[in-house]
Amino acid sequence: MMLGYLLGRAGIDVVVLEKHADFFRDFRGDTVHPSTLQVIDELGLIDGFLKLPHQRLQKMDGLFGGTKVRIADLSRLNTKYPFIAFMPQWDFLNFLREAGRRFSSLEVLMSTEAVDLIRRGETIAGVRATTPDGDVDIEADLTIACDGRHSTVRERAGLAVEEIGAPMDVLWFRAGRRPDETENLFARIEPGKMMVTFDRGDYWQCAYVIAKGQYDAVRARGLRALLDDVVRMAPVLRHGIADVKSFDDVKLLTVAINRLSHWTRPGLLCIGDAAHAMSPVGGVGVNLAVQDAVATANLLAEKLMRGCPSEAELDAVRRRREFPVKMTQAMQVVVQNNIVSSALKGTGRPFKVPLILRLISAWPWLQGIPARFIAIGVRPEHVHSPAS
Repeated sequence: MMLGYLLGRAGIDVVVLEKHADFFRDFRGDTVHPSTLQVIDELGLIDGFLKLPHQRLQKMDGLFGGTKVRIADLSRLNTKYPFIAFMPQWDFLNFLREAGRRFSSLEVLMSTEAVDLIRRGETIAGVRATTPDGDVDIEADLTIACDGRHSTVRERAGLAVEEIGAPMDVLWFRAGRRPDETENLFARIEPGKMMVTFDRGDYWQCAYVIAKGQYDAVRARGLRALLDDVVRMAPVLRHGIADVKSFDDVKLLTVAINRLSHWTRPGLLCIGDAAHAMSPVGGVGVNLAVQDAVATANLLAEKLMRGCPSEAELDAVRRRREFPVKMTQAMQVVVQNNIVSSALKGTGRPFKVPLILRLISAWPWLQGIPARFIAIGVRPEHVHSPAS
C-alpha cells in the first residue's frame, strides 16, 4: 500500500492487488516506529494519521528472572516522533488507501489474488489473478511482489530463499484489560518461559514464546496449563485471560528469518517479507517493509515513467536495502541466540540477566542505543520520489 501510494503520487499507473475483501484480519505487525512516522510526515499525512486510535510506547521494561530492567528509552532519541505507535494494521492500510484515492493513477483491487505469473520468454509481464468474477490477466511493465513470507509470486518466479533460522515460535492472543490495569513491563523471562505483553487500550496483546516446533506439545498439555503459566508470569492478565476460551483464540506465528540473494527477475522485483522475513524481535518487520517501499519509489519512479527498468536497475533496490536487512537480521540472531534460546532451555537454574542488559538498565544514557536500533533502524529511508 505504501509503494502503491508513492507511485500513484508520482503519476505512475499502478494497481495494488489484495486477495481479501477488506483489511480486517488479525495482523501481528501493529507497531509503527519513528522511521515510518517520519515517512508519513514527509508525505504530509501525519496529522490525519495520528488522529486514528493508537497507543504510544516510549520506555521498554523487562522482568528477567524476577529482576526488572529497562531495555530501551525512545525519549532519548533525537527524532521528531520519539515513540512507537501501536495501531491496528487494518487502520494503517485503510488510511493509505483513502489517502491515495486522490491519485487517479492508483487503483486498489480487493478480492483479487495473484496466483501465477504472465511470461514473455524470460520476462515477467504481469500476473494471473483470481477474482469473484473469475480469472483475469493483469499485464504490467513491472510486477512487484509484496505478498509476504509465503510469497506466491516469489515461488512462481523460482527465486531461492536462504533460511537463517529461529529457535522459537510465538503464540499470539488477546486478553481483556480493565481501565485500572496499568503496567509498563514489556518482556517477561523465566527459566523455560518467555512472553511479551502490549497495552492496547482496552485489551492486552500477548505473545507467548515457545521453543521451535513445540506447539503440539503445548496443545497436548491443555489450554488450562498454558493459561496458568501465562497468569503466573503476568498477574495483570488474571481477569482478562477469560477472553481466551479455546485454542481457536490462540494463533500460532511460525517464526522465520530468511532472505533472497536475488530479489529480481526481468520485469519482477521482490520487497518486504517476500524478499526478507524478519524475526518478531524488535517488531521491525512492517517498518523494514515500508523502508523498502520508500527506497523502491526513490530509485525507480522516474525510470518507470519511461517503461520497465532493466534488471540491473531493479537490482539497485537490493543493493540499497540489503545492508540494513542483513544488519537487522544479524542483531535479531544475536538476541535469539543469547537471550531467547537461553530462556527457553529451561535448565532449572534461575535466569540471570545478561551483562549487557544490566549495563543498559544501570546507565540510562545507554538506553538510547537499543532504542535507536529498534525505532529508527539501520540507514533509514526518506521520501525523495517525485510528486506529480
